[in-house]
Amino acid sequence: MTLPPWPLLVLLGVGAVLTALLALAFYRDPVKGMEEATHRPEKLPLVMIDRYLAVTIIQVGLIFFGTLEMIAVFCVAGAVMGLGDGLIYARAKLPHIKHTLSGVLALIGLAVTIYYMTGSA
Repeated sequence: MTLPPWPLLVLLGVGAVLTALLALAFYRDPVKGMEEATHRPEKLPLVMIDRYLAVTIIQVGLIFFGTLEMIAVFCVAGAVMGLGDGLIYARAKLPHIKHTLSGVLALIGLAVTIYYMTGSA
């Protein structure tokens, strides 16, 4: 495995830490998390457009340039998002099947990826 050049590792590491800190801020106090992230509730539908577009770009990038390891990491992240959102909505007794199903599909994608990573194919 070849690691990226150190400046990229630093940038990725800083980005990961900042993102994790925002997740922690939302976990501890959603209102303060919104303030910390400078999000506004009325703008979240527009923000979701950016998020879905970004995930689409990552997926297309994985199709053309992704390694099996990168695809596995993406599948884990997709499972966390889909199953996490599904659990949030299910606990609130709201429709959740689309979110839950996306998490399950990500786990299936992970299983298929691991199958190819282990040379079973």
